[in-house]
Amino acid sequence: MKHLASSIALALLLPAVQAQQTVWGQCGGQGWSGPTNCVAGAACSTLNPYYAQCIPGATATTTTTTLSTTTKATTTTTTAPTTTGPTTSAPTATASGNPFSGYQLYANPYYSSEVQSLAIPSLPSSLQPKASAVAKVPSFVWLDVAAKVPTMGTYLADIQAKNKAGANPPIAGIFVVYDLPDRDCAALASNGEYSIANNGVANYKAYIDAIRAQLVKYSDVHTILVIEPDSLANLVTNLNVAKCANAQSAYLECVNYALKQLNLPNVAMYLDAGHAGWLGWPANLGPAATLFAKVYTDAGSPAAVRGLATNVANYNAWSLSTCPSYTQGDANCDEKKYINALAPLLQNAGFNAHFIMDTSRNGVQPTKQNAWGDWCNVIGTGFGVRPSTNTGDPLEDAFVWIKPGGESDGTSNSSSPRYDAHCGYSDALQPAPEAGTWFQAYFQQLLTNANPSF
Repeated sequence: MKHLASSIALALLLPAVQAQQTVWGQCGGQGWSGPTNCVAGAACSTLNPYYAQCIPGATATTTTTTLSTTTKATTTTTTAPTTTGPTTSAPTATASGNPFSGYQLYANPYYSSEVQSLAIPSLPSSLQPKASAVAKVPSFVWLDVAAKVPTMGTYLADIQAKNKAGANPPIAGIFVVYDLPDRDCAALASNGEYSIANNGVANYKAYIDAIRAQLVKYSDVHTILVIEPDSLANLVTNLNVAKCANAQSAYLECVNYALKQLNLPNVAMYLDAGHAGWLGWPANLGPAATLFAKVYTDAGSPAAVRGLATNVANYNAWSLSTCPSYTQGDANCDEKKYINALAPLLQNAGFNAHFIMDTSRNGVQPTKQNAWGDWCNVIGTGFGVRPSTNTGDPLEDAFVWIKPGGESDGTSNSSSPRYDAHCGYSDALQPAPEAGTWFQAYFQQLLTNANPSF
């Protein structure tokens, strides 16, 4: 009887032992009950506490990193050339006018390493040279956990060394500040490391202090920051969500602290301002302008705050001649119309804002979104126009790549603690891994549909 019980137990275990996950599929993480072994040629690599992924050619690892990304970020650091910090006599970079003018932007080493080590080996040979070109496109570095702030220093040191070696035009650093307590309060895919209930505001201020220290240390490096995607916009439209209502005062206190502390001569900042399909609606424009202007003036109208960033990690067009059906009811159906409707309201409230736009995933227009608010791993998208100051609009300082194209917006696994229903919609590419982890099929989609092409 004992032998029979053991045999039954063994029989029950055999399917789980024998099952193998396909390349790029999930193979572990908290709550995962599926296959933990990968097909030949791939190894199960733990990327964060919630997600392990079958990566081709990788070495199996159980190292855990802190997950904190959303539709916008990554969670692992990478190495970059190390150099010594500046001397105390290093000249201070200063920002005035368009902070992108006269600079080339830094190509994010971590994103480049993702493309080189994860994307290219699994692509058809015809796409590999194009992917190599993507790896060279400058994109913002996401400081989505406090543990990444030292990496900011590594990158700033690398920029400083390149500039001292004669980079022409000089290189500017580009980073996203993204670690609010109870972050991204209206979504589930992107919960951060800090909780308001657990000393989150104080922890956030320490995170900002650490960023400031790096910026002061490398005061001769011109640095451009995007401040807290999906934070203030939620305070315009989502205060009916309990988590957002509870986070309102903390968000305002934290952003105020960030703007004051990072108001440095070598820094230019852009507050995140959602996108046309979020705040561009007639009912939202006025409240949005009031909020952004109040945040700006409450912080003392910092000289380093240049304006607002729009379309971060989203898919909207810059300028359309015909509004797509999914924008019906909103005349501001593209980002150009949105900023030109918002700017006068801001100016009247004391904020003479300029703008930047994320074009990393807006190459296909109109999009294949079923609804304008569908944000997760939308099907049919492509890389958009490369970073440029040639925008054709005096309000728009630059087109930039803020979202790292190929990193997932969120998992389609409905049993995941971070599952958001948007990632299971019919216009979301599936199966998708956890937010911030590599999504090979999505990168290939972006590359194939890139406009202009690579």
